[in-house]
Amino acid sequence: MGKKNHKKAIRSLTQRVAEHQEKIRLEYDKENPDEGLIAHWEKEIRAFEKGIQQAQKRLGR
Repeated sequence: MGKKNHKKAIRSLTQRVAEHQEKIRLEYDKENPDEGLIAHWEKEIRAFEKGIQQAQKRLGR
């Protein structure tokens, strides 16, 4: 994977993190938030952040 692809992956994963954070915020705004769903999204965020770190490492950051 080239430098351009790593940067693209970082942008994409960063956007996914923001989307999931918004989903979590909206779920907490509900009267009865689904804690299982929130835990699932938080787990996905951790996976996205790990992917970002790996891409940054490959870019030498």
